Amino acid sequence: QVQLVESGGGLVQAGGSLRLSCVASRSMFSMGWYRQAPGKQRELVASITNGGFTNYKDSVKGRFIITRDNAKNTVYLQMNSLKPEDTAVYYCNARPSILATEVWGQGTQVTVSS
Repeated sequence: QVQLVESGGGLVQAGGSLRLSCVASRSMFSMGWYRQAPGKQRELVASITNGGFTNYKDSVKGRFIITRDNAKNTVYLQMNSLKPEDTAVYYCNARPSILATEVWGQGTQVTVSS
């Protein structure tokens, strides 16, 4: 089975930075990050294709940067200028091929204090 393993979450003060990593067990067509705060729906944060095309949630543009290392089957989310509203469980998401179903990681907690 395809697996995704996230790391890099933690507690940080507002204005600080974190870098999330997600390692896939095989190459992926697209990879990205979603987040879900308590009582809220899961939402897309950023995604990137194997060709390097990116998509960002409007509220994180200019603060977060998504990158990937195809040789390592890994996607990263560099999170800068963090705000309390960024607090959520962040889930890695990937699609093995353009027609395949999505795969989800276990999630990693990001907490931003005021």
